[in-house]
Amino acid sequence: MQEQRFAPPAGAFTRNVPIRFSHCDAAGIVYFPHYFDMFNGLIEDWYKEELGHDYATLVMADRYGFPFVHIECDFKIPSRMGEVIALTLLVERIGRSSLGIAIVCHRDGLERLRARMVTAMMSLATGKPEPMPPALRDAIEAYRQRTAGG
Repeated sequence: MQEQRFAPPAGAFTRNVPIRFSHCDAAGIVYFPHYFDMFNGLIEDWYKEELGHDYATLVMADRYGFPFVHIECDFKIPSRMGEVIALTLLVERIGRSSLGIAIVCHRDGLERLRARMVTAMMSLATGKPEPMPPALRDAIEAYRQRTAGG
Protein backbone atom coordinates (compact mmCIF):
# COMPACT_ATOMS: atom_id res chain seq x y z
CA MET A 1 0.00 0.00 0.00
CA GLN A 2 1.25 3.48 -0.85
CA GLU A 3 2.41 5.66 2.04
CA GLN A 4 0.26 8.72 2.64
CA ARG A 5 1.31 11.85 4.49
CA PHE A 6 -0.98 13.12 7.22
CA ALA A 7 -0.93 16.28 9.30
CA PRO A 8 -3.85 16.88 11.65
CA PRO A 9 -5.89 20.00 10.86
CA ALA A 10 -5.29 22.87 13.26
CA GLY A 11 -7.24 22.29 16.47
CA ALA A 12 -8.08 18.64 15.72
CA PHE A 13 -8.41 16.45 18.80
CA THR A 14 -5.28 14.28 18.87
CA ARG A 15 -3.95 11.95 21.54
CA ASN A 16 -0.67 10.04 21.73
CA VAL A 17 -1.00 6.37 22.60
CA PRO A 18 1.96 4.20 23.61
CA ILE A 19 1.79 0.73 22.08
CA ARG A 20 2.07 -1.76 24.91
CA PHE A 21 2.68 -5.49 25.09
CA SER A 22 -1.03 -5.97 25.83
CA HIS A 23 -1.99 -4.36 22.50
CA CYS A 24 0.09 -6.73 20.40
CA ASP A 25 0.06 -10.18 18.86
CA ALA A 26 3.00 -12.59 19.08
CA ALA A 27 4.85 -10.66 16.33
CA GLY A 28 4.70 -7.44 18.38
CA ILE A 29 2.19 -5.80 16.01
CA VAL A 30 -1.04 -4.20 17.27
CA TYR A 31 -3.77 -6.83 17.14
CA PHE A 32 -6.61 -5.13 15.25
CA PRO A 33 -9.39 -5.43 17.89
CA HIS A 34 -7.26 -3.35 20.26
CA TYR A 35 -7.49 -0.41 17.86
CA PHE A 36 -11.26 -0.38 18.40
CA ASP A 37 -10.75 -0.05 22.15
CA MET A 38 -8.29 2.82 21.50
CA PHE A 39 -10.87 4.48 19.21
CA ASN A 40 -13.57 4.33 21.86
CA GLY A 41 -11.19 5.77 24.46
CA LEU A 42 -10.37 8.63 22.10
CA ILE A 43 -14.09 9.31 21.54
CA GLU A 44 -14.75 9.31 25.32
CA ASP A 45 -11.93 11.83 25.87
CA TRP A 46 -13.14 13.97 22.94
CA TYR A 47 -16.66 14.22 24.39
CA LYS A 48 -15.33 15.41 27.74
CA GLU A 49 -12.25 17.46 26.84
CA GLU A 50 -13.28 18.96 23.51
CA LEU A 51 -17.09 19.06 23.60
CA GLY A 52 -17.55 19.65 27.33
CA HIS A 53 -19.92 16.67 27.77
CA ASP A 54 -18.78 14.00 30.21
CA TYR A 55 -19.14 10.64 28.42
CA ALA A 56 -19.57 8.73 31.68
CA THR A 57 -22.41 11.04 32.74
CA LEU A 58 -24.10 10.69 29.34
CA VAL A 59 -24.02 6.89 29.69
CA MET A 60 -24.50 6.31 33.41
CA ALA A 61 -26.77 9.21 34.48
CA ASP A 62 -28.45 10.34 31.27
CA ARG A 63 -28.75 6.72 30.02
CA TYR A 64 -27.52 7.25 26.47
CA GLY A 65 -25.53 4.67 24.55
CA PHE A 66 -23.25 5.35 21.59
CA PRO A 67 -22.81 2.03 19.75
CA PHE A 68 -20.77 1.70 16.59
CA VAL A 69 -23.32 0.85 13.88
CA HIS A 70 -20.80 0.80 11.04
CA ILE A 71 -17.02 0.72 10.95
CA GLU A 72 -14.46 0.27 8.22
CA CYS A 73 -10.72 0.42 8.52
CA ASP A 74 -7.82 0.73 6.10
CA PHE A 75 -4.62 -0.66 7.63
CA LYS A 76 -1.60 0.88 5.89
CA ILE A 77 1.47 0.60 8.12
CA PRO A 78 1.72 -1.74 11.14
CA SER A 79 2.23 -0.27 14.58
CA ARG A 80 4.58 -2.13 16.89
CA MET A 81 5.21 -2.55 20.59
CA GLY A 82 7.27 0.32 21.99
CA GLU A 83 6.11 2.91 19.47
CA VAL A 84 3.93 5.90 20.29
CA ILE A 85 1.19 6.56 17.76
CA ALA A 86 -1.11 9.57 17.47
CA LEU A 87 -4.87 9.26 17.00
CA THR A 88 -6.77 12.19 15.50
CA LEU A 89 -10.58 12.47 15.47
CA LEU A 90 -12.33 14.15 12.53
CA VAL A 91 -16.10 14.61 12.15
CA GLU A 92 -17.32 13.72 8.66
CA ARG A 93 -21.09 13.86 9.09
CA ILE A 94 -23.67 14.83 11.70
CA GLY A 95 -27.05 13.16 11.46
CA ARG A 96 -30.19 13.44 13.57
CA SER A 97 -29.05 10.73 15.98
CA SER A 98 -25.85 9.52 14.30
CA LEU A 99 -22.34 10.77 13.87
CA GLY A 100 -19.86 9.92 11.12
CA ILE A 101 -16.31 10.02 12.46
CA ALA A 102 -12.89 9.33 10.98
CA ILE A 103 -10.02 8.41 13.26
CA VAL A 104 -6.58 8.64 11.74
CA CYS A 105 -3.64 6.80 13.29
CA HIS A 106 -0.39 8.49 12.34
CA ARG A 107 3.27 8.69 13.28
CA ASP A 108 6.14 10.76 11.90
CA GLY A 109 3.83 12.43 9.36
CA LEU A 110 2.63 9.14 7.85
CA GLU A 111 -0.91 7.79 8.01
CA ARG A 112 -0.84 4.26 9.39
CA LEU A 113 -4.52 3.53 9.58
CA ARG A 114 -7.79 5.32 8.86
CA ALA A 115 -11.04 4.17 10.41
CA ARG A 116 -14.41 5.52 9.38
CA MET A 117 -17.26 4.82 11.72
CA VAL A 118 -20.82 5.74 12.44
CA THR A 119 -22.01 5.92 16.02
CA ALA A 120 -25.65 6.24 16.98
CA MET A 121 -27.07 7.99 20.00
CA MET A 122 -29.64 5.73 21.61
CA SER A 123 -31.70 5.55 24.75
CA LEU A 124 -30.50 2.77 27.02
CA ALA A 125 -34.04 2.59 28.43
CA THR A 126 -35.76 1.94 25.10
CA GLY A 127 -32.94 0.75 22.87
CA LYS A 128 -34.10 3.22 20.20
CA PRO A 129 -32.24 6.08 18.51
CA GLU A 130 -32.49 9.47 20.21
CA PRO A 131 -31.89 12.85 18.58
CA MET A 132 -28.81 14.63 19.85
CA PRO A 133 -29.47 17.35 22.42
CA PRO A 134 -28.99 20.80 20.81
CA ALA A 135 -26.02 21.75 23.02
CA LEU A 136 -24.18 18.56 22.05
CA ARG A 137 -25.02 18.96 18.35
CA ASP A 138 -23.83 22.59 18.42
CA ALA A 139 -20.52 21.61 20.05
CA ILE A 140 -19.95 18.86 17.48
CA GLU A 141 -20.81 21.17 14.58
CA ALA A 142 -18.45 23.87 15.88
CA TYR A 143 -15.66 21.26 16.09
CA ARG A 144 -16.43 19.97 12.59
CA GLN A 145 -16.28 23.44 11.10
CA ARG A 146 -13.03 24.27 12.94
CA THR A 147 -11.28 21.12 11.76
CA ALA A 148 -12.75 20.59 8.27
CA GLY A 149 -10.28 19.58 5.63
CA GLY A 150 -8.51 16.64 7.29
